[in-house]
Amino acid sequence: MKLNIKEIAIFAMLGAMMFGSKLAMEALPNIHLIGVFIIAFTVVYRQKAIYPISVYIFLLGLYAGFDIWWLPNLYIWFVLWGMTMLIPKSLPVKIQPVVYMCVCAIHGFAYGTLYAPAQALFFGLSWEGMIAWIIAGLSFDLTHGISNFCLGLLIVPVITVLKKAEKLAR
Repeated sequence: MKLNIKEIAIFAMLGAMMFGSKLAMEALPNIHLIGVFIIAFTVVYRQKAIYPISVYIFLLGLYAGFDIWWLPNLYIWFVLWGMTMLIPKSLPVKIQPVVYMCVCAIHGFAYGTLYAPAQALFFGLSWEGMIAWIIAGLSFDLTHGISNFCLGLLIVPVITVLKKAEKLAR
């Protein structure tokens, strides 16, 4: 996937926007727009959505430190990208919002479970310890999933704005 100068600038700005939104909402634990942006960018840019996601992950590490906690980010957000890539492009317009909201919510509910194998590996947790870690975080995952579902209402409007911007940029 070769990028031109315009795409490099756009994807850098989109990744920075993701990071800025995360910082702006940090007072609300597990409530953020990252899932909204990843799904919207994936629907519009498909494989190239990997670039703004990578910029976001890099900025997150640069800001908060490239420590053990950061490493699961190298795969967790790409799971959501992959889930979105599996959604057919020809999805009927009427069901798009609900499907995108549900995918966003599923990722939020599964976040702790996706994070758990890294925790087990880094901290030497047994299978039982990893399951206990997942169970201990269920309330956070519940908040994450519900907020992702609600904020998922913004996915289609973000897609619409991105598509209009793409047409204007041509």
